[in-house]
This record gives sequence, structure tokens and C-alpha cells, in this order.
Amino acid sequence: MDIAARGYANPDLLWSPETLRERLGQSGLAIIDTRPAEIFAKGHIPGARHFDLYCVNTDDTDPAPLASFTRLWADLLGWRGVRESDTIVFSGEFTDYCVARGFWFAEYLGHGDVHVLDGGIAAWSAAGLAVDTEGDPPKPVKFAFNPVEETVATYSSILDAIDDPDCVIVDIRSREEFMGTDKRARHGGAIPGAKHRDWEDLYDHDSGCMKSADQLREAFETLAATPDKEITLYCNTGYRSAHAYLALRLLDYPRIRNYVGSWQEWGNRDGLPIWRPEGTQEPMDITR
Repeated sequence: MDIAARGYANPDLLWSPETLRERLGQSGLAIIDTRPAEIFAKGHIPGARHFDLYCVNTDDTDPAPLASFTRLWADLLGWRGVRESDTIVFSGEFTDYCVARGFWFAEYLGHGDVHVLDGGIAAWSAAGLAVDTEGDPPKPVKFAFNPVEETVATYSSILDAIDDPDCVIVDIRSREEFMGTDKRARHGGAIPGAKHRDWEDLYDHDSGCMKSADQLREAFETLAATPDKEITLYCNTGYRSAHAYLALRLLDYPRIRNYVGSWQEWGNRDGLPIWRPEGTQEPMDITR
């Protein structure tokens, strides 16, 4: 289904292969390929710059570490020749959580012209468009940024949100992680009161593209995560939750926060409350 036919409030956040092809070679276009280097080298969109951003993480959202991590991200973009005035398009194997992570971080840095190639390199190749195996290394520049604090969640902001009726916390991990049976930190479980939606529910597995607006809306509204609420999203390291952030941006939800530290911070940090949903062998509520 064409992007325009899917009913998004913000369809321009997604670019089709045809839209990107028409813009190739234009000044100020920065295509960021997030796949591993060895895959990028075998064939990429002409002019794309490589940035495998997987594992560029933080598990400490106290103010000083978060500020340092934010500067690191701006530097990483600048080292790839990306300027704050550029049009940025993130491309992956499909519309996956790495491209969504790049999208969220660019918006968090205050960049207002950022997009995702819907369907990724798979859609590009399926459209019969050429790939390249060569390219000139980018010239490093300074990426100026002004963080949009309203788009990031920290452990402190989540503690405030847990009992706030205006806030909905959504866990985007697998069901097993949510239930605490797949434990990827010192402690398993969930943030108290969190709703669950697996990120795998948000894209079409045949095309690799985002699902339609109606499907995305149903996925969140069935959790009472409605546009009038502030929505905080988390997963294990902030990638899958960034994918959900992209989904809600397509729907034009006005208040969305991605918890960048996610469970790697919450499940390892002392003193934070942990909830184990019904059906597990663990106690229901634990406060550490």
C-alpha cells in the first residue's frame, strides 16, 4: 500500500524509494545507512553514508551522563558529514528499530527535517533501483543541536509518571521480557502499571513497511494510549521503543517520550520499583 493511502497524519516522515530516487544528488541530502558495515559494503543507495548505530547506548539518564550521551550522538552525525540544516533520511534493511532510533535521536537533537526510507534497502531493490558499492568518505562537520527535552524520558520522569493519570507507559519488548521470564538485566519484570505492545506488531512483516494508520491507532488505543495522554515508551535499550515513537509520530500524537535508558537502566539500577505481571512465578510487586 502506498504511503499516502495508509492514512497517516504525518506521511512525509516516511519516504518511498521513488521519493528518495527523485532527490538523489541534491545538495543538503544526507542518507544514513544503519546496517552493519559488511552488508553496507556489498551494496547501498548511491551517496549513502554508513552509520551502524546499534549498541550506541546509555544506561544512565541522570542529567550529566545523558548530556554527555547527547553530545556524543551529535558528534557521531557530524563525523559523517551531517549538518543540522540537512535533510536526513535513515535507511536500514527494512523499517526496523535502528532506523527508528536514528529518527528519534535526530528529532531529540532538535532536527526538524528527518525521514525514514519505508521498507529500507529491500524496498529500494524491489523497485529495481541501483545500488552502489563505492563512495567517498564524508568530510566531518559540526552538527549543532538543541535537545527537545519533551521527547526523552528518564528514570526520574518515569517515577513521576507511574501514578499520573495523564500518563501512559507502554512496554514495547517481547511478551516474555514484559512478564519477566526473559531477563536481560539483573532484574526481570516491568515498570509498574506499564501496558504491553510488542514492536513486532507495528510493521508489516511481508513488506517491511510500517502498518497503516488504522492498524497503528488500534494497537495503541486498545491500551488506553490515546492522543490526549502523555505516552512514555520503553524497551531494553531504547531501540524498539524508538520504533513505537515513529509509529506515534505518524499518528501525530503530541506528547511522546522515548526512555533512552530503558530496561538496561531500570532493571539494573537500585531503588526503582519493579512490577511482575500476573502469570509469572515471581511476586507481583517489588520495590528495590
